[in-house]
Amino acid sequence: MNVSDSLWFKNAVFYELPVRAFSDWNGDGIGDFRGLIDKLDYLQWLGVDCLWLLPFYPSPLRDDGYDIADFRTVDPDYGSLEDFRELLDEAHSRGMRVLTDLVLNHTSDQHPWFQQSRSSPASPYRDWYVWSDDPRRFPGARVIFTDSEVSNWTWDPAANAYFWHRFYSHQPDLNFDNPEVRKAMLEVVFYWLDLGLDGFRCDAVPYLFEREGTNCENLPETHAFLQELRREVDARYHGTRVLLAEANQWPSDVVRYFGPFGGAGAAPAPEFHMAFHFPLMPRLFMAIRQEARRPIVDILAQTPAIPDNCQWGLFLRNHDELTLEMCTDEERDYMYYEYARDPRMKLNIGIRRRLAPIVDNSRREIELMNVVLFSMPGAPIVYYGDEIGMGDNIYLSDRNGVRTPMQWNVDRNGGFSKAPPERLYAPLIQNPIYSFQAVNIERQFQDTNSLLNWMRALIQLRHRNPIFGLGGISFLSPANERVLVYLRRLPKSAHRPGEGPDELPGARCVLVVANLSRNSQAVELDLSNFAGWTPYEMFGEIAFPPVTTTPYQLTLGPYGYFWFRLEAPGGQFE
Repeated sequence: MNVSDSLWFKNAVFYELPVRAFSDWNGDGIGDFRGLIDKLDYLQWLGVDCLWLLPFYPSPLRDDGYDIADFRTVDPDYGSLEDFRELLDEAHSRGMRVLTDLVLNHTSDQHPWFQQSRSSPASPYRDWYVWSDDPRRFPGARVIFTDSEVSNWTWDPAANAYFWHRFYSHQPDLNFDNPEVRKAMLEVVFYWLDLGLDGFRCDAVPYLFEREGTNCENLPETHAFLQELRREVDARYHGTRVLLAEANQWPSDVVRYFGPFGGAGAAPAPEFHMAFHFPLMPRLFMAIRQEARRPIVDILAQTPAIPDNCQWGLFLRNHDELTLEMCTDEERDYMYYEYARDPRMKLNIGIRRRLAPIVDNSRREIELMNVVLFSMPGAPIVYYGDEIGMGDNIYLSDRNGVRTPMQWNVDRNGGFSKAPPERLYAPLIQNPIYSFQAVNIERQFQDTNSLLNWMRALIQLRHRNPIFGLGGISFLSPANERVLVYLRRLPKSAHRPGEGPDELPGARCVLVVANLSRNSQAVELDLSNFAGWTPYEMFGEIAFPPVTTTPYQLTLGPYGYFWFRLEAPGGQFE
């Protein structure tokens, strides 16, 4: 692992997993660090560059660990701090980095800070949370968990006051106006990074501060603290750690979390290295079902440029619901109609389903969506189990239906655990289409035509072509609206640390063509600017007819796709 490459994340493939769902080493029915260590060889084989671990801290688990009761240790169910250190060492020895969740905004109501805060108005921790006698304060702040909360204020009889929370009522928000809170959270960051952690996915960052007359999101005070966080991390760890923002906002707001850049006199005040592109995800599903490229093209047209040393995090699915917060009412209704006709599939403002079930287990659609995702500007994130097409369980509560045990083989409990089935933290999928007998790592590993082996080949192909992480994007507009077409181009000046512009491997100009329709489609492309160039289909390294000044004609099967490497005459780059 080249730790000097500070921009490693721009071309990385991330893999998100809950420790308790991955592999149980000690047979208690709960996944643990030892089990994850045992499976690192699999993740290395798959081609993963960085693991993103969901929270593993002590917690009442009323929000799957995002309700943290102690920021400075690990839950005994997952092992010990020494086990965690060994996990870092073993991952690093395989060239993989590790991120985990940093929940800045709130704690569990069981956290000692909150218990002391509510105990007395004179408690030194009273001002660590946001208390009020009036639940009508901050009326402009929306309620995020609309299915379970009717207000952002909850009455606490012990404190004889209301406390503020942007999420569940058992997750009181910390008061970031208190300098002691800010100091304490910075110390939490240093604690884990000093152990060797490579960075954090920072949860719910838009909501840290509250101000009357605002929606209490994306406030200047929030950005000021995040700039302080970045300065401290960069100074202490010499730019070797990465911060990834979870800011479920419109792109014009999200780009501010990278920090101000460009323009005369702009002060360098970076915040995050990476941020999720939330609005793109539902529009990928929208485009597939509408059989039209417009949703994808439109949202990327609304996406401002970001600094060269930053990156988008891209995903199809993750541990939460398929969020529709960044959709219009009309788009939201459409998505519910197409993908969540059973009310149990809905949660808050989203759809709680995995990738394979949401597209009716269509291998062609799964491939197409990954091909588009992996070729968009950004770093792709694979959610555990999606590489084999795991199913979900909409009868489990909250988001737990997409957090069931990993399916390794046909052995007891799918190879996840040797515990009696009734002791598992969650039941395995029983649906015969998605059960561990039908869908598992071992079977797909042995099948050269499996989704797993296809995903591994896709990851390898992306690794061989840094253009996808470093290049720009421009869309073509063929007459056939059912076909998505774009160019990924790598400027001559592009390079990674330690590499000159001519030393980057792979393609410098790629043409992506994707049929969003369930039917075969013909398309004519204006590639006259590339007359004389030869397209090489990248999955099979097959040369196609050279480009001329006349329209380039292609036919694609249902949900078909091409990645073409465009080679200039003589192999020269323009």
